[in-house]
Amino acid sequence: MSFYEFFAGGGMARAGLGPKWECLFANDFDKKKGATYARNWGDRDIVVDDIRNIDPLELPETANLVWGSFPCQDLSLAGGGAGLKGDRSGTFWPFIEILDELARNGRAPKVIAVENVVGTLTSHKGKDFVAICDALHGLGYGFGAIVVDASLFVPQSRPRLFVIGVRQDLVARGTVSEPQTPWHTPAIKRAYETLPQVLKDSWLWWSMPTPGARKQDFRDLIEENPKSVKWHTARETRDLLSMMSDVNLAKVETAKLAGVRMVGGVYKRTRFHHGIKVQRAEVRFDNIAGCLRTPAGGSSRQLILVVEGGSIRSRLISSRETARLMGLPDSYKLPDGYNEAYHLTGDGVAVPVVRHLAKHIFEPIITHATAKEKAIEV
Repeated sequence: MSFYEFFAGGGMARAGLGPKWECLFANDFDKKKGATYARNWGDRDIVVDDIRNIDPLELPETANLVWGSFPCQDLSLAGGGAGLKGDRSGTFWPFIEILDELARNGRAPKVIAVENVVGTLTSHKGKDFVAICDALHGLGYGFGAIVVDASLFVPQSRPRLFVIGVRQDLVARGTVSEPQTPWHTPAIKRAYETLPQVLKDSWLWWSMPTPGARKQDFRDLIEENPKSVKWHTARETRDLLSMMSDVNLAKVETAKLAGVRMVGGVYKRTRFHHGIKVQRAEVRFDNIAGCLRTPAGGSSRQLILVVEGGSIRSRLISSRETARLMGLPDSYKLPDGYNEAYHLTGDGVAVPVVRHLAKHIFEPIITHATAKEKAIEV
């Protein structure tokens, strides 16, 4: 089980794949993320450079899997809408060029997996998703898409799109004949319908078992004495509560009556009130955190509200808590700076989601194909 990891960040895909997988090469353009990658995995595999500068012919050996969590900023619903033509999300194309060059040299991976936000399905009225499918088809792969919400595994609302391709000369194990809940959302089914027939002919409905009930709630991950942040003063907590609408204050009052410790995730958002823009604090007490987002100003950093009877405390979510929400173990070494750590985790892929994909899709395909190759050699 060998892989290349592009747009590697702190190596969360590597963490999800697990110890049976061998990383042959990893790349990210961000020096700080590259330093964290090296801190956790060693500096032998990571190359910190623009993907456009990577020479495919210098990549070691032949990887069974190529993973690419390419940048989401231009595809996000909150982004500028540049899509695959944008400077950041447009790095998908150099990624495809590398794969094309590998194929030309007889080194095409058995499986390709790309990950991004679900807004990819509708970016540029669906044209960007069609372009991604067309690129995989052009490389000689059958492909399909699934949406996995990390909340199935960790207490964080984090739906993400995974487009997975398998080389057309291999058996695509782990597929079904029609869409399957919860992996094939209405948005995926609509996106499939927009594909030209030639791409529909190469489409695969990937199948995985639905995981069992999640074992942890948001409150189980909270640090009592975090090192990266401080608890708010009573006045700061009152100020936060004063920013809440009646609906959100009612949630807090209900939490007081729960009889157990309740932890809510809070985001500050700009809303219109009587035609005027006001900043509101919005809280959720459904046992999961809101989706971690990379910080771009104070409003995008998630806060927590801890309610125990009549006691209410608040603070920024800690960097270790964000790592736990991504499924990273406490042994994972985070950057020392809070913003740097939040950026790393907010940009990452949830570790147990990758493990589920590996166990039920990647590994069966690669194991079957490798066994067949060995049988032919004998």
